[in-house]
Amino acid sequence: MTAEGDAIVSVARRWIGTPYHHQASLEGVGSDCLGLVRGIWREMIGPEPEEIPSYSPHWAESGGAETLLDAARRQMRPLSREAAAPGDVLAFRMRRGGLAKHLAVLVEGDVQAGRIVHAYEGHAVCETALGKAWSRRIAGAFRFPVGET
Repeated sequence: MTAEGDAIVSVARRWIGTPYHHQASLEGVGSDCLGLVRGIWREMIGPEPEEIPSYSPHWAESGGAETLLDAARRQMRPLSREAAAPGDVLAFRMRRGGLAKHLAVLVEGDVQAGRIVHAYEGHAVCETALGKAWSRRIAGAFRFPVGET
């Protein structure tokens, strides 16, 4: 793991236990999956690079724009699934044909046998295994631009 990846993993794990709150991004107070990534960005890089539009908590949306993936591609470095390492962000489709609507930070291992930190409705920010159920839903992998100019 790189020094940057190690630092991102440490920050992500610090958020564990933060209650779930849709569209929130405050460690220890409330966060959703995007809020976790936004909080890590603020700590590791600085101010958020763009305003976050209002978004729905519904995972089953289909059709329409890939708002989450498009923003990740603009602000982060896209990776192949196989290149994802601890400290990288994974985007997920919760159903076939659905939009990418969930994010997690890979904190251990790889996309085949790793662990992620994420938040989802009904659960505080938590660390869980990235088993087959999650792995098959990966829609993209991205690296924070830490240290890039």
